[in-house]
Amino acid sequence: MAAGSIVDVIGQTPSVWLDRLVAARGLKGRILAKLDYLNPGFSKKDRAAKGIIEAAEAEATLKPGQTVVELTSGNMGTGLAIVCGIKGYPFVAVMSRGNSVERARMMLALGAEVILVDQAQGSSPGQVSGADLALVEAEAARVTRARRAFRADQFHHAGNARAHYETTAPELWADSDGSLTAFADFAGSGGTFGGTVKGLKEKNPNLCGYLVEPEGAAVLAGNPAHTPGHPIQGGGYAMPDLDFLRDVQTDGYLTVSGDEARATVRALAQEEGIFAGFSTGANVAAALRLLQGPESGGVIGVIACDSGLKYLSTDLWA
Repeated sequence: MAAGSIVDVIGQTPSVWLDRLVAARGLKGRILAKLDYLNPGFSKKDRAAKGIIEAAEAEATLKPGQTVVELTSGNMGTGLAIVCGIKGYPFVAVMSRGNSVERARMMLALGAEVILVDQAQGSSPGQVSGADLALVEAEAARVTRARRAFRADQFHHAGNARAHYETTAPELWADSDGSLTAFADFAGSGGTFGGTVKGLKEKNPNLCGYLVEPEGAAVLAGNPAHTPGHPIQGGGYAMPDLDFLRDVQTDGYLTVSGDEARATVRALAQEEGIFAGFSTGANVAAALRLLQGPESGGVIGVIACDSGLKYLSTDLWA
């Protein structure tokens, strides 16, 4: 049956076993990748965008026709541009110039207003740090006040993690035929990890949740951020306290370098035909490492977070 709008087809993405990738490395176990880059906005953030806006509508904190504002690395902004466009809310995306240009162009094409914020002194294009994000946050807060807008607030709004609890977790569990023993995810807002792990642990209390961070900025694991700049866009901002992780058990931490994420996502494209982005490479690299160690013989779920099409201007595919 045909959907009433593009918003209605967010979620229910397919999952694929990465058996070729695992076998080629002589590992025992399996990795299940949920292809969230096949969402309408080409990323997992479509789920959170829909969750936040629909929760705000239900709570009447978002008024009809009110402007919506949010900071974004591009993926949440794309999801919000789609959801807000269909539902009749003007949307303003505030993004660092350090993110790939494809993201801004896609949001503009979908009808969003895009405000680009200069990076902090010493930052490099393609490497968005916590300092860069702080500048984006300040601008998003200013625009929200000036326009009396609704702030989507993906780092704090409960609709983010709830969307993954209600959709991502049960989908992954069903797609694995109830076989998952672990879940690994690169931390951005923490909403995907927090919501998905909470839902999966209700299915299997022994399932282990692993947080993935960039090498040199693993502050969630309790380490100092000595290299805050990295190419894995959409997360790893060296923010030590994320709301969505407070009431969720984290069973382990892994770090992945930009080079390892890059090499893994290229291997994923060539060996599995999955054309994804940097954070997907980080997730799969972490899962492969888990199969080499504590999860050998297990079944690990990961998210293919966004499309490789969003990185054509970066060195990911150079």
